[in-house]
Amino acid sequence: MHYIGVDYHNRYSYIAVKDLEGRVERRGSVSNEKGEVQQFVAPCRPGRAVLEATRNWGVMYDWLEEVLDGVVLAHPLKVRAIAEARIKTDKISADILCDLLRTNLLPEAYVPGRETREAKNVLRHRLFFVRMQTMIKGRIHTIIDRHPEVAAQAPDVTDLFGATGTRWLRQVVLPGQDNRLLASAIELLEVVKQKISESNEIVKELALNDERVRLLRSIPGLGPFFSVVAANEIDNVARFSDEKKLCAYAGLVPSTHSSGGKTFHGRITKTGNKWLRWAFVEAVPPAIKHDADLFAYYQRLKVRKGNNAAKVATARRLMTVAYRVLKQERLYQRRERMPEKCSAPAVLAITLADSPQAD
Repeated sequence: MHYIGVDYHNRYSYIAVKDLEGRVERRGSVSNEKGEVQQFVAPCRPGRAVLEATRNWGVMYDWLEEVLDGVVLAHPLKVRAIAEARIKTDKISADILCDLLRTNLLPEAYVPGRETREAKNVLRHRLFFVRMQTMIKGRIHTIIDRHPEVAAQAPDVTDLFGATGTRWLRQVVLPGQDNRLLASAIELLEVVKQKISESNEIVKELALNDERVRLLRSIPGLGPFFSVVAANEIDNVARFSDEKKLCAYAGLVPSTHSSGGKTFHGRITKTGNKWLRWAFVEAVPPAIKHDADLFAYYQRLKVRKGNNAAKVATARRLMTVAYRVLKQERLYQRRERMPEKCSAPAVLAITLADSPQAD
């Protein structure tokens, strides 16, 4: 068996090939072209290759998979923790990957199928536009707020970027150069909105005949888009032994420091799948509007720890629900929203553990 370590870069890759005993059989730089890469590794069959989960790793992974007996994806952070070197070169990096693979010490990263990877690319492209839209809206608010006398004339609407608010923004006149800046920002916002609208059709196609999406849609807060994001970012839920593993994968668990018999919990780790974490945090506001259990849970934590901590904890609770829904292959049955004038003890008495779907 040949063991192949690939240090993958944008334009070229450094490849090291060793036998089971660690003897170097061949090494060198190869241009990142499918033909050249496959020609370099073709004589190394039977062979297994490894590369790190870096930017656009899927391209090299697919090329190697076509000609070798197996390809492994290395977890970059864990590899760095195991084999941190003061001197780092392409040759050293390829050797480290190769040695970890042949000694069976390699920390592996999960490899989704090609179809799932393509779906993720589409969804993340849409997320890029959504985040850009949020930035532009914030920019428009900043421009308007520089002129308090104008901001005071804004229509009394919940969304300044709805039909009424947009008409006002197009008609308002600001002094100096801010009028030109506002017009430019509004024009850019319209372009981004159009791109988001166009991507909605692709998202609908991804949701067709996907049982995972149907199950996730039953969870409050996970609408047509977030349910597709969650389904593809989680992929195969069986790879997580329990809901805690899934929450850790999304970086929604608190950091922990334990020393001298004392344990301290800090902010969430934010390591892992940032897209999955973002989707579930954004799903919290609509979720607590339509589900009594989640509303009560959020309110209880908000009183004790504040809005941000309550929002993150509720996102973690939503992810726990998503895990159980996917694992048990059943729909979530929500309760109606708690009445606004419900007494505090009654609100606090209702938690997710009390609901039939949390069995």
